[in-house]
Amino acid sequence: MSALTVTIVQTHLHWEDKTTNLQLLEKKINSVKGTTQLVVLPEMFSTAFSMRPAAMAEPMSGTTIGWMKRVAATNKLILTGSVIIEEEGNYFNRLVWMLPSGQYGVYDKRHLFAFAGEDAHYTAGTKRLIASVNGWKINLQVCYDLRFPVWARQTPADEPEYDLLVYVANWPERRNHAWKTLLQARAIENQCYVVGVNRVGKDGNAIYHSGDSCIIDPMGEIVFQQAHEEVVHTLTLQKESLTTLRSKLPFLKDADDFLIQL
Repeated sequence: MSALTVTIVQTHLHWEDKTTNLQLLEKKINSVKGTTQLVVLPEMFSTAFSMRPAAMAEPMSGTTIGWMKRVAATNKLILTGSVIIEEEGNYFNRLVWMLPSGQYGVYDKRHLFAFAGEDAHYTAGTKRLIASVNGWKINLQVCYDLRFPVWARQTPADEPEYDLLVYVANWPERRNHAWKTLLQARAIENQCYVVGVNRVGKDGNAIYHSGDSCIIDPMGEIVFQQAHEEVVHTLTLQKESLTTLRSKLPFLKDADDFLIQL
């Protein structure tokens, strides 16, 4: 059975300062010891959670995507996180799944955080992205998506749709109980590993983020968690453990049929 080595980067983000954020993130990624296959960065990792897309957005040919291509290629790894993208006059909170070859997949955040006005500035996505690496299928989502279990739910089938669920976020400390609880719930109900990567520190609106980035196993047990401090942490996930659990406890086969209509 295959294994997947994942590195999470929990970091402070400098408000709307792309140059500084990319320089610091590159140093953190370059500091990873040993071999990792996937590095996960927070939501809007180059700018923090900005509601000024007209000033902050880039095209897919812009600086941040070029940086992702270079860093992924140099370090021979997959790099993912979300950035502010402009496309055909629309702005997207777009998660990019960057391969070391320079090929990439994208997922536009489906659930926009109206409480902060995200829905007034950005366009919602309509399609999920499930990527594949080393025999693993990975469902990639962004922050507020976590509150909507149907969007992440495994659909009944002979084989589960995915093995790992990833959330990249700028999730405030004032609601960190929901963050931690819902990440565990998503792991249990979908019988999958969950990786949640959040930022730390105050943003440009003086909102504090405690991080609480974590890795959770398919039974909902927290394998790793870190609050308040910056951290770069690498962990290898075992596919055999997941396959054995699903075989012994085939709960997904009893799930209700449903269809998402957009």
